[in-house]
Amino acid sequence: MAISTFSSLLRYRKWAKSNWLVASLGLLLIVFSLSFFLDLTSDSVPSVDHYHPPITSPPDLVKLKLSSKAKERGAFCLDGSLPGYHFSKGSGSGTKSWLIHLEGGSWCNTIASCSARAMTRLGSSKYFEHEVSFQGVLSSDPSQNPDFFNWNRVKVRYCDGASFSGRPEAEFKNETRLFFRGQLIWEAIIDELLSMGMSNAKQGILTGCSAGGLASLIHCDYFRDHLPKDAFVKCVSDGGFFLNGLDKSLDQKCVARTEPSKCMFPQEFVNNIRTPVFLVNAAYDYWQIQHVLVPASADLDKSWAKCRLNIKECDAEQMKILHGFRSSLMDAIGKFHQNKAGGMFIDSCYSHSQMLKPVMWHSPTSTRIKNKTIAESVGDWYFNRKPVKLIDRPYPCNPYCYNMNFT
Repeated sequence: MAISTFSSLLRYRKWAKSNWLVASLGLLLIVFSLSFFLDLTSDSVPSVDHYHPPITSPPDLVKLKLSSKAKERGAFCLDGSLPGYHFSKGSGSGTKSWLIHLEGGSWCNTIASCSARAMTRLGSSKYFEHEVSFQGVLSSDPSQNPDFFNWNRVKVRYCDGASFSGRPEAEFKNETRLFFRGQLIWEAIIDELLSMGMSNAKQGILTGCSAGGLASLIHCDYFRDHLPKDAFVKCVSDGGFFLNGLDKSLDQKCVARTEPSKCMFPQEFVNNIRTPVFLVNAAYDYWQIQHVLVPASADLDKSWAKCRLNIKECDAEQMKILHGFRSSLMDAIGKFHQNKAGGMFIDSCYSHSQMLKPVMWHSPTSTRIKNKTIAESVGDWYFNRKPVKLIDRPYPCNPYCYNMNFT
């Protein structure tokens, strides 16, 4: 597994290029990263390494709606409660345009971790906030979200623990009373949105971050196929991951040629997606560095303690490893780079899950590559204003980086 691969990295301070290539499959986990225990959709962030003025416009507060179709379909959160979403109606030229955002957050892979999760908002709608703030790509403020501000915008809450991909056959037949039904949640909510007007959509985007980023890739073609044939539909993934045991939700071309567990890695199936895809990712993804590349459990001598929390504290040898980390990321996305319909924004920031945070998505001082923000880049790509294949130079080249500082 990828975690054990990276846990042993500290024993090898000087990796050759061949070693990094051997690890590239595992490193794809870095490309499409996911938080196991953190709330990646939170708008609160640690300090950063340069000043960003606050976003002054008031955030959109959007009410929760529990799915009306979920119960009849057996689509339940981990604890058996009904799944839900937040819907902000489009206006003006955006009334027939739909942007669906799949929430990220965490995942579980044992009975114990899933049982614990079922008692939180990441496993039960009983703990969902009644209102959430729509910012970044979900904002109705044109200064913050220039291309999609007046679209119908939906945030689908994440409560199944497996990137919207589980089915009842995956459930353990014991007394745990856990429901692994993410695929059914996805289908029920999409059907509900279709009945609310999405069946007449002229434009559509499926997006998500971390766990939702993986889900946006897994379900991209399903989304395309359920919108009108003449609709203009694309998908944008800001991170992703896949949990074993969900082969019925996987890309079947991938499953046909290899064991289903390998299809958790997007590099195994992203090139089979028929619908155009855009990838957003930080090349020095702080969550993967802290929890996968150099987890605290592997840093017994605490030599990485400062570096893990603040990339400015990394010494020369540690930076060699982080640059190797970036190089393997580039290798992993190499084939996708040749995809003419695809797009990407790969910045060299110590960051993670960037599309919901205004200071990363689009603001006067947000992250840029070639003077383009993530929002401008996604917009250019979606509307075919120009091809977008933006890859940053290695750290610390980018003065616009929104680098996280956990110290």
